[in-house]
Amino acid sequence: MGKRTPLFPEHERLGARIVRFGGWDMPLHYGSQIDEHHAVRRHAGAFDVSHMRPVDLSGRDIQPFLRRLLANDVAKLKAPGKALYSCMLNPSGGVVDDLIVYFRGPSRYRIVVNAGTADKDVAWVHTQAEGLDVAIERRDDLAMIAVQGPEARGLAAPLLPRDCQAAALELKPFFAADGERWLVARTGYTGEDGIEVMLPAEDAAGFWRELISAGVQPCGLGARDTLRLEAGMNLYGQDMDETVGPLESGLGWTVAWDPPERDFIGRTALASMRDNPGRRELVGLLLTGRGILRGHQPVLEGGRPVGEVTSGGYSPTLDRSIGFARIEQGIGEGCEVEIRGKPVAARVVKPPFVRRGKPCIDI
Repeated sequence: MGKRTPLFPEHERLGARIVRFGGWDMPLHYGSQIDEHHAVRRHAGAFDVSHMRPVDLSGRDIQPFLRRLLANDVAKLKAPGKALYSCMLNPSGGVVDDLIVYFRGPSRYRIVVNAGTADKDVAWVHTQAEGLDVAIERRDDLAMIAVQGPEARGLAAPLLPRDCQAAALELKPFFAADGERWLVARTGYTGEDGIEVMLPAEDAAGFWRELISAGVQPCGLGARDTLRLEAGMNLYGQDMDETVGPLESGLGWTVAWDPPERDFIGRTALASMRDNPGRRELVGLLLTGRGILRGHQPVLEGGRPVGEVTSGGYSPTLDRSIGFARIEQGIGEGCEVEIRGKPVAARVVKPPFVRRGKPCIDI
């Protein structure tokens, strides 16, 4: 048996198909994965993301510590509640994890790390913080629910505690607001508007039921994956990991090179790759032939291997197969993907594929 979130009994009650993910027993879908996908693009869906791990960080040394720990620069965070997406790197420039960091006030931050890497991440943070005035509190007492879609905030806001209701409607994108016990962030992993709510574990089931009663569609990991893929968002362990850095993962925009004196972990290794013409790049693929893109399929140009698919699947919005591939720089717009031993035509495109329910590429 895997680990279970506070909402596991709710998933069973709703008849979810349960799968193991990152050591957790999680809902894959509640009936139709495609219907759940479309609900988020057109209306609103709710995801149990309580397997993600919030970690609170504080102390006199916390800002300089985070400026060294993360490739993006938390010095950009001036207003309380502002959030930042970043990679946490090892000395060789590989990605230990990708995460969101929230600035909650003077000397107070919260990071949210991935489920399958949480133990490793927290141990890494502890190791890097040795000798510093940094307090690290892993918040296993919290649950997380993401409510996503064009109608998500309007449906969810009246169900939040009174001190969070206005924030859910007024927050700017990539900002969060603290209530007395809940935190509401206008962030997500779907390419749609919405909020992510961190709340006491004992409050999660009641909030979940109220969302469903209000007409929000419960959604599982299957729809979460197709939504993030359409939105051009990476998945840790597939599109990057400890052996692959942000420059080869389409995440160069998350690396803050200035000021040049900020010596973040992995900077030296990344700098050596920055102008390397042999560096690979992560691109989007639209399959124009028949088949489905899946991870590790070889990508070919003129019959020559030039890389491989990292993530792939069926796009319900586009009714086509899409994916990401890590390939040599400089190949043309056309390529092939080897599927079941046969080359299938594909087109190199720039993600995202879909944003706010609308196609971003020509099909």
